[in-house]
Amino acid sequence: MDATGMLDEALQRLHRAGPERLGRLTNHAPMAVEALAAHGQAGAVHRWLDRYADKLEEFPATVEPVTRADWRTALGDPRRAADWIGHFTHETAERPWREVLTEWWPRLLPGLYGGSTHPVIRVGHAVRTLLGGEATGPRLTELAHGLGYWAARHRPVTGLAPLPGAHSAAAALDAVVPLTDPEGGFPARLERVTALPVWAAGVTDPDEAHRRLSELVRAATHRYATHGHGEETMLVHAATAPNAVLRTLPALPRALWVPSLRAAWTASAAVTAMYAPKTPVDYRPSGTFAPEEVVALALAHGDEHVIKLTDTALDVGGDRALAAALRAVELSEPLR
Repeated sequence: MDATGMLDEALQRLHRAGPERLGRLTNHAPMAVEALAAHGQAGAVHRWLDRYADKLEEFPATVEPVTRADWRTALGDPRRAADWIGHFTHETAERPWREVLTEWWPRLLPGLYGGSTHPVIRVGHAVRTLLGGEATGPRLTELAHGLGYWAARHRPVTGLAPLPGAHSAAAALDAVVPLTDPEGGFPARLERVTALPVWAAGVTDPDEAHRRLSELVRAATHRYATHGHGEETMLVHAATAPNAVLRTLPALPRALWVPSLRAAWTASAAVTAMYAPKTPVDYRPSGTFAPEEVVALALAHGDEHVIKLTDTALDVGGDRALAAALRAVELSEPLR
């Protein structure tokens, strides 16, 4: 992880901005700069932020403080984003961050589908930074912003009917039935997801949950190389959301690993149902590109989702994952 201080400077700069813009679109900058720093591009984060600056909005106004007595009434209320961020800023300043995360993870996990899964992704980036280096003030504050955004956008998914699944994650994703009416944004489509294939439902061992979650991230990343054209931006989350959960597992008690796997599968499968194309394209190998070259291409391209999928692809490793990152570069509109 970055030891130059550039990432901390970038996070401080970003904490003056809100978690969203235009009332519904996520501020991806904290996630993207962490991904760049994690792959040796800390020196480029401020230049990238200058390109992204037009997509930032001021930090929202507070409504009233969230307290331990009434937090349930504020859960899932996006108007309370600043209140939630203030609550977690206080919590992470007063208690060890792992203790705060452990307390709130099972409360927030059922609602990881809110905000198009971006809040849990932001938390996953923040946790990786904290696990990889010193728990500096900006890094703790970033965790507070991620948790606060998650609490404000908390949205559970319930009542899903089980469909026949498959043994492997890749086959289970192939078994997902796409929506017959794929119209509208993420919340509208999510309401129309009523059934998903069963996968890994019998897992009870934490180590097996970790293995299966790694398998899911790998399968979803590989699948983007042949299915990403269904929706080049939103299908990124089929891989990055479960990867955020995977990154967080080492900071959590093992008892939380199995429910984390189940929530991550539901998220990945739901995104697949909402945005999968009717037919895949042929797989194209990544060629001679080395991982660091793919990171440089993603940075030059600039799109935040391209950067984040590239980050996950490097976690997965191998030609198929790099091919997925290159496919995102090809499909996505560059950041101007």
